[in-house]
Amino acid sequence: MHRRTLLKSAALATAAASTSPMTSGASAGEFSGKIKKAVKFHMATGPESVLDKFRMIRDLGFDGVETRAKLGTENEALVRSYAQASESTGLPIHGVVHSSNPDLVGAIDQAKMLGASSVLHVVRYDRKISYLQNYEETKQIIRRAVDHAEKQGVMILCENVWASYLIEPMGMARFVDSFDSPMVGIYFDVGNVVRWGWPQHWLEVIGRRAKKLDIKEYDLNVAMNEGMREGFRKPLGEGSIEWDKVRSELAKIDYQGWATAEVKGGDRTRLAEIAAQMDRVLDL
Repeated sequence: MHRRTLLKSAALATAAASTSPMTSGASAGEFSGKIKKAVKFHMATGPESVLDKFRMIRDLGFDGVETRAKLGTENEALVRSYAQASESTGLPIHGVVHSSNPDLVGAIDQAKMLGASSVLHVVRYDRKISYLQNYEETKQIIRRAVDHAEKQGVMILCENVWASYLIEPMGMARFVDSFDSPMVGIYFDVGNVVRWGWPQHWLEVIGRRAKKLDIKEYDLNVAMNEGMREGFRKPLGEGSIEWDKVRSELAKIDYQGWATAEVKGGDRTRLAEIAAQMDRVLDL
């Protein structure tokens, strides 16, 4: 029997724990109670303490945060402050962002300590070696951590980024499937794909491999005239993404999970704007 089948129950339990119903807001949309709204913790700028930032994020209506993985003894106090702030405010840390650091085991342990259900992993692309060598080496980095992820109940989620690698949905799906584990999935960034394709087409292919979402906008007209990275400048809902089609594909896979803003942060006013924009584009 495949590992995916053997571990299906564990994965379902993990998903259920991370997608419990949200507190009801002033109005309910199609995905109210299904999609949980979060921000990257570093988006809350300013001199306030970690605890005060957690309180602010909670009070603005966000359901959780995602922190950056901070490994090493020099970061222990900061990580403890995350855990203490989460416990004090009741605002969960749903995941940790680890980028392409190969120490996935350390990140998994930190996620477990913080009560998070996932590690966001960026699959690196080393252009100094061959494509096939890079493909095998990046798989080995993840494969070495799969058993530990299964033991800890923490998912390894690969994000689609601008690394000129795994930039189309069939390739990403095959890459994730090669691990034959429900604890390896996709952290789908809605905005990152617009440079090469459309998020609704990705969702059609990757389906329920999409375990969590990064939410950002992208405008092709701005990108073509002002520079590729400038395309991310537009507010959510005002660019090239057809959010109604994105929602339609999310509904088809019965998506229930976290959606985390990854845009320019700021103070309380700015974060409130982001919360309102997310409510609109995701119909929360």
